[in-house]
Amino acid sequence: MKFLSAIDRYIFRLVLVPMLSIFLLAASLLVLDKMLRLFDFVATEGGPIGVVFKMLANLLPEYASLAIPLGLMLGILLAFRKLATSSELDVMRAVGLSYTRLLRVPYILALLLAALNFAIVGYLQPLARYYYEELNYELKSGALGASIKVGEFNALKDRIALRVDESRDNGRRLIGIFARVANEKGQVLSISARQGQFLALEGAPDTIILRLDQGQIIQDMPGKEPRVLSFTRHDLPIELPQIEKFRKRGGSDREYLLPELAKLGWNKSLPEEERISSQANFNYRMVEVIMMLLLPLLAVALAIPPKRSTSALGLFVSIVMVVAYHKVNQYAADVASLGKMNPILGLWGPFFVFAALILWMYWRVAYVPGGQAIGWLEKGAEIVVKRFKSLLKRSRRGPVLPEPADAS
Repeated sequence: MKFLSAIDRYIFRLVLVPMLSIFLLAASLLVLDKMLRLFDFVATEGGPIGVVFKMLANLLPEYASLAIPLGLMLGILLAFRKLATSSELDVMRAVGLSYTRLLRVPYILALLLAALNFAIVGYLQPLARYYYEELNYELKSGALGASIKVGEFNALKDRIALRVDESRDNGRRLIGIFARVANEKGQVLSISARQGQFLALEGAPDTIILRLDQGQIIQDMPGKEPRVLSFTRHDLPIELPQIEKFRKRGGSDREYLLPELAKLGWNKSLPEEERISSQANFNYRMVEVIMMLLLPLLAVALAIPPKRSTSALGLFVSIVMVVAYHKVNQYAADVASLGKMNPILGLWGPFFVFAALILWMYWRVAYVPGGQAIGWLEKGAEIVVKRFKSLLKRSRRGPVLPEPADAS
C-alpha cells in the first residue's frame, strides 16, 4: 500500500471495519433465518442433522452475492458520514481534495469485490445451487438415511407399513413394534413385537433385516382362517426401494455457469423459450455485478448530511434503493424468462435509469456548492420530526383546563 497516501490509508481503515461488520451481520442473519427452516424440514423428513450444515454451506455463495454489495455500500457510507459529521471532510476539501480523489480507496475495494462477486455469481453459485438441490433430493428420497418416525406409520415399501412406539440408544433399540406386510397374492402378515432392531445384510446392500423379539404374527390369507403364531425371535427381511440418481447439472438456468449461459442464450439451434430464459439469467447476473461499480458514488451522495445536522436519513434511503433495485431486477428476470419482456431492455433499462439517478445525486453533492442529493427529503423529514415532537410535548402536558369564572 505504498502507492496510497496517509489519507488513503485512513479512509481504508474507516471503510474496512464497518464493511466487514455489515457483511458478516447480513450473511449471519440470512443464514440463521434459513437454518431454522432447514432444521424443521430435515426433522420432518427424518434425515440426519448434519445435512443442515451441508445445505447451509451450499447457500453461502448466494447469500454472499447479496451481502457483499450491501457491505461495500454501507461501509463507504458510514466512513464518509463519520468524516462529514466530525468536520474532517471539510478540512480535506479545504486543502484541495475533491470527492473524486477521496474515492480512490473505495473504488479499489469496489473493483476487487466486484471481481469476487463476478466469480461467485458466475461460477461458484451455480455449482453450489446444484449441490443444494442434490442434497434436497437425497433427503426427500431417503438416500441420506432417513430415520423411522416414532409414533407414526412409516411406509418402507409399497406393501410394508411399520410403527414404533419408542426408540432408544439413538435408534438402535426399537420398543413396541407393529408391522403390516402384504404380498401380491393378497396374503397379509400383521406382526407385533415387544422390541427389535435393524441389521445390515452382508452381500445385499438393498436389503435390511428387522430382528424382532417376543411377539406374535397373524397370518391372513384369502379364503382361509387366520393363523396366529408366537415367536421369541423373528427376522423380517425388508427390501429397500430403489433410489434414482439425481439429474445432471443444468436442470434450471440458475445452475449454469456464466459461459454456459452465454452459449445457450445465443445458440439459434435451441428453442426460443430456452434461449430467452438463458439470456434473462445471463443479463441478470451481469447487471447485479456491474452495479457494484456505482455503489461508491451512491454511498458518498447519501453520506453527507445537511450542515449542522446529524440526520441518518441517507443511510435508510441507501438501503431502500439497493434492495428495491435488486427486487426490480429479480422481477424483470422472471418476466423476461417467460418471454413477456425483452431480457436486454427489461434488465439494462432499469440499470441505466438507476445509474443516471446515482450520477445526478453524486454531481449534486460533489460539484454544486451546498448541494444535497436528498435535500428535499431531509427538509420533509425535519418538518415531520418537529411536528411529532410538538405533539409528544402536548400529550405529556395533558389537556389545558379552562380558568374558573369570577364569582363576582
